[in-house]
Amino acid sequence: MPAEPTVDPRGPRFAAALTTVVLALVLVTSWWPVLAAQTVVFAIGAFAGIRRAPYSVLYRRLVAPRLGPAQEREAEQPLRFAQGVGFGFALVGTLGYATGITALGIVATAFALFAAFLNAAFNFCLGCETYLIIRRFAPNQAS
Repeated sequence: MPAEPTVDPRGPRFAAALTTVVLALVLVTSWWPVLAAQTVVFAIGAFAGIRRAPYSVLYRRLVAPRLGPAQEREAEQPLRFAQGVGFGFALVGTLGYATGITALGIVATAFALFAAFLNAAFNFCLGCETYLIIRRFAPNQAS
């Protein structure tokens, strides 16, 4: 069985910092097309894989070459789950803003911003931790 894909943990933190800026911009301006674009970014990370996500590509091409090699790697699956959670909140936020239910847009965006900020500022991936908790309590699946 092939090993689970891994990523440089600095990449997701970089992506979380960009996401934090984007979501803060949305909350300040209520410009929901930016949130719709962030929703697409989350969708790519969740459904196509972290390596294909736009912020990951940006990190690998512009930032990583200026850093030394990663000293550690982390599993991709918790990060994909976290991107899926972000996708859900961003989608709800986009729909809220687009349909005039601004309070829904604000709350959903604020939840996504909170999670992105935790990762960017404190290296705490809320979605990743949730994934690990779910896996710990899920019944074992036989292959």
